[in-house]
This record gives sequence, C-alpha cells and structure tokens, in this order.
Amino acid sequence: MAAPPENGTTDIPNEAAVVVDDDVKFGFQRQEMYSENLSGSVNPYGRHVFLCYKSHEDWPARVESSDSDPFPKRLAGALKDRKNDIAVKTLLTICESGGGTGLSDGDVLIFPDMIKYRGLEESNIDSFVEEVLVNGKPWASGTEEAVTGSYVFVCAHNSRDKRCGVCGPVLIEKLNGEIEVRGLKDEVFVSACSHVGGHKYAGNLIIYSTDQDGKVSGHWYGYVTPNDVPELLDQHIKKGEIIERIWRGEMGVPPVEKAEKVVEPTLLNGSDLKENTKDEKENTGGCCQGANGFSCCRDETSEANKEGKKSTYKFDFFTKKWEQHEIYTAAGVVGAVATVAVAYSLYKRSR
Repeated sequence: MAAPPENGTTDIPNEAAVVVDDDVKFGFQRQEMYSENLSGSVNPYGRHVFLCYKSHEDWPARVESSDSDPFPKRLAGALKDRKNDIAVKTLLTICESGGGTGLSDGDVLIFPDMIKYRGLEESNIDSFVEEVLVNGKPWASGTEEAVTGSYVFVCAHNSRDKRCGVCGPVLIEKLNGEIEVRGLKDEVFVSACSHVGGHKYAGNLIIYSTDQDGKVSGHWYGYVTPNDVPELLDQHIKKGEIIERIWRGEMGVPPVEKAEKVVEPTLLNGSDLKENTKDEKENTGGCCQGANGFSCCRDETSEANKEGKKSTYKFDFFTKKWEQHEIYTAAGVVGAVATVAVAYSLYKRSR
C-alpha cells in the first residue's frame, strides 16, 4: 500500500468542492442566472405528449433521434411524418419511468387532455398516432385513463446540457421533499424530462394542472432554484397564481415579443456618439440609403412636422395668389386711368 503524502493530503478530490464548483459553473450560482427576460421564451403549442422511457441518466443527448434508442426515435418520426395531418401543434418530450409517478416504459401522458395510455410499443405507434393524435379518437389498442392532480416535469437531461443535469435532480429532490411535508403525494407528481428548449434558463420545469374552473393549463418556468419550490407548490399549484419573476409562458399562448434593450453607442472615452452625428452619417452610406435598411431621409421630420410643412406650403401658395391678384388689379386701374386720359385729350383737340 502506498504511503500517504507527507503533508497529510490525499489525491482523492474533495466531493464538496466539486459540488460547489459545478454549482458555480452550471448550477444556480452561475453568472447567466436571471440575465434574460423569461416572458415570451415559449413557442405556442396546443398539445404535449410525454413518452415514459427509462431513466434520465440513461438518455443519450438526442434521445428522440438516437439510433441506440429506437423506441423514442420511432414515435418522433411518426409524429413528424403526420405533422400536416395533426390539427394541433404537438410537442413530444421523454419523461422518466418509475419514481413516484407509477409510470412504466411505454406509458404515454397527453396534455391538456389529461389522459394516459399504457403499454405503447414500437409495433403499434402508427395506430396510436393515427387514432389518437390525428383523428382525436380513443386508441383501439389501449385503454384510455383519466389523470388527475398536478404534474411537474423538470428538465434533468444531463447528456444534452450540463446545466439542466446539475439543476434538475436538485429541484426534483426538493420538490419531492416539500410534497411529502405537505401531504401532497397523491396530488402532485414529479418526473424528470428531456430537453424542452432553453437550457440557458435552467432550472427549467413545466407544470400541468387543472384550475378551479376545470381548465387545464401548462405553465413553463425558468431560473428556478430550490428556494422557489415552496412558492411553486403553495402559490401556483394550490392557488393557481403565476409567479411572474420566473414565468416563461404557457401552453396555447403566443409568445410576447421581447423588448430589445437599447444601448446608446459610446466612444472608448465614454463620450456619446450623438455628438458625432455628422461623422456617423458619413460612415453609413448615402442619405436615402441609410444603414440596416433604414432611410435617414424618412426620419428627418416627424409626421407632425410634415403636416406643418404642408399647411405652410398651402398658406404661401394662397398668399402668392393674393399678391398676384392685387398686382393685376392695380395694373387694370392704371390702364383704365390712362385710357380715360387719352380719350379726354383727343376730345379736347377735336373741338
């Protein structure tokens, strides 16, 4: 046996230090946390299908298209092939089997229908897609079961992105602990799920539940930390109140356009470039060409100023016409006087 180093240290890494390091790099303490606006980061969709398959630790990076896992790939391919025949935009996500959900490989959950089918196999995927997702009918090869309560899906897809791989399991453990404390084991079900988009927002989770009016909603949350879990259970699930600060969007609702942050360009010394308007215009092409597709000619005056110019122009036009009228009148008078004077002169000579 090798003797330990003289300084008393070992070559075994400090597990606590590794955990802290991961949290700083990929977890809840990473620098990108809360760096972006979450609202509007969910694309609109009308239905979400979850296929239960193995453990999140076993999923390859692209579990829906991996040759090593033909079952999820087969279902994803069938959905893609029938995309134009499915009236409702449908998402497919893989969720974990076992755990507190009581789900097994091949079980399928469908939201907002709040139904479950057990025992889907590769051999009957086509009939499932045709009957249930295309035609909206019960599946002849399976028994439709209604599901109740709230379902929380937490992205823990470590092979796809380390951030969800670090944050997801911690959130799942915290959720299950708080659910047990509150006596909600028969009402709230938690499962790890595969990539749902936006790993940079980790921790990511989706909550499907039925509100007091009987409407099924699917709400997406990002930048979720263990400290947010009690509020998600007590405020969102129990009271149906959205937690705005970590809310990404919901099922069926188009995304809200994010307001782009406008940063005034500055010079290296901090001076505002507005002071260099002339130079800036000279460096962005001709006046009516502009930069980035915008024409500086169109932006010189506002619509109000344009209207003002139009009214001024009309006023000047009529003023000029009035001045011309006065000139013509005066000329007519002078001509008339001259004519009378000539006629009178001829008259006197004739006598």
